[in-house]
Amino acid sequence: ADNLSEALKKLKITSTDSTADSLEGCLDCLLQALAENNMETSEKIQKSGVLQVFASLLTPQSSCTAKVANIIAEVARNEFMRNPCVDAGLIPPLVQLLNCKDQEILLQTGRALGNICYDSHEGRNAVDHAGGAHIVVDHLRSLCSKTDPASEKLLTVFCGMLMNYSNENDTLQSQLINMGVIPTLVKLLGIHCQNAALTEMCLVAFGNLAELESSKEQFAYTNIAEELVKLFKKQIEHDKKEMIFEVLAPLAENDVIKLQLVEAGLVECLLEIVQKTVDSDKEDDIAELKTASDLMVLLLLGDESMQKLFEGGKGSVFQRVLSWIPSNSHQLQLAGALAIANFARNDGNCIHMVDNGIVQKLMDLLDRHVEDGNVTVQHAALSALRNLAIPVVNKAKMLSAGVAEAVLKFLRSEMPPVQFKLLGTLRMLIDAQAEAAEQLGKNVKLVERLVEWCEAKDHAGVMGESNRLLSALIRHSKSKDVIRTIVQSGGIKHLVTMATSEHVIMQNEALVALALIAALELVTAEKDLENAQLVQILHRLLSDDRSAPEIKYNSMVLICALIGSEPLQKEVQSMAFLEVVSKLRSHENKTVAQQASLTEQRLAVES
Repeated sequence: ADNLSEALKKLKITSTDSTADSLEGCLDCLLQALAENNMETSEKIQKSGVLQVFASLLTPQSSCTAKVANIIAEVARNEFMRNPCVDAGLIPPLVQLLNCKDQEILLQTGRALGNICYDSHEGRNAVDHAGGAHIVVDHLRSLCSKTDPASEKLLTVFCGMLMNYSNENDTLQSQLINMGVIPTLVKLLGIHCQNAALTEMCLVAFGNLAELESSKEQFAYTNIAEELVKLFKKQIEHDKKEMIFEVLAPLAENDVIKLQLVEAGLVECLLEIVQKTVDSDKEDDIAELKTASDLMVLLLLGDESMQKLFEGGKGSVFQRVLSWIPSNSHQLQLAGALAIANFARNDGNCIHMVDNGIVQKLMDLLDRHVEDGNVTVQHAALSALRNLAIPVVNKAKMLSAGVAEAVLKFLRSEMPPVQFKLLGTLRMLIDAQAEAAEQLGKNVKLVERLVEWCEAKDHAGVMGESNRLLSALIRHSKSKDVIRTIVQSGGIKHLVTMATSEHVIMQNEALVALALIAALELVTAEKDLENAQLVQILHRLLSDDRSAPEIKYNSMVLICALIGSEPLQKEVQSMAFLEVVSKLRSHENKTVAQQASLTEQRLAVES
């Protein structure tokens, strides 16, 4: 301790004019003290005011420069020393040293700047201001192809420095991307894949940068997919695989890179991991199974990558994923169902899958999750069924396979995501299927649940889908029994509210359903339509210039039907509809103008 105090004193006094030898002795003393107790020594260095002295010692000509930079690197390992290093003016001379040729000076300077930047806003700003990142990126470029140990050590330190400089800072990450650091790092990874420390640094740097959208476009122009898959195949340790996964996941959000990863053979690696880990209860294996199967699903979100793996339904990958659905692992059941939902994104694939028995597999899976089931699996299986039900030719096949009944088992669910998918699946199934729509529309339990969900204010998606299904049951069945069931369950007011939706498609579906109600069961629904103030709403829709042409047209059709009811006709007469309708005779849309003339005649006759 005495030696340290002595050395600090001596440094302060003699830094300007002492001989190199006496300086070296003081610096060695500091380095030894730091090695023995870094924190305590750093505190003493800070209190002594020596940091300011270091600024003047950081010159390329001095033989002590590397040692001074080394001391700064060591003290900056402590969080409380980073700002003092900035305040002592050490950043500009350190950045200047990056221009020298001496490898030891470069190494210690890179360490010092990297440590000062670690989690330090002030440190990063100072390095940014002094232009340090640019010089380091240039070094990476020029050293990239050198594989001697000293160069690799320097490359590792410079990668680490850039990582600390830009970690979780979008602005500085964008700056590095604009400097073209990505192609350089990818090249580094390819050349130095045998060097574990450097490879790890590259991976962490990729992980940092890959979150940014602009980086993905740059990555797509490199052979990153090939390099990562090559590296992945060599890994045995869980932690190393995990590191590569952390880079793959954000990169695989980009459709171009998805396809590159598929072409580079990532899928085969993932399937192999699944096979090895599926029956294991080791924590690492469970984590790997999840990551691998999730990544598989992500790759299928790209249209091209998905179609490539589907291979007309004959692809080995598609077949393997199918085998996940009956598995005992919830994670694989989930991934399998999500993968099917992703394969089911065009009519051709959907038709092929339904013809090849996929529906039964999904229904069996749902059956395993009816009582206290896994919500994510329920949601995924329903998503897959909903997508499969989109092509017209699949609807009747799926209905006769019992899909509606299988889905209805989840009516009791209190989970909004499951409710949402259940409603969407039923709506897809009954589209233009009159018999099924009638059967479901007369199901009192279903209709009562729909009416309840129409009031789910906290869950806009569930509320919207419930309204749309109520309307669809009427529109596709055109059945008096269905309308009576909906009236008795209190559904009319929701259809009237739906006519005021901000979505034109929903407004329209509501108006068409209400017109059918008025045409088929006006007496039954009369009171509810009156209470829901339908006539006032129609007046508003017709008066509003922003209403779409089809909304105006269907509102007038509905007005003509409502006149058949005495109380509703009185309301129509009291609200000066003639005036609004006669204006619409000159509407730019011919169909609207014609309907306005017809409606005007009807109103004139009735009055």
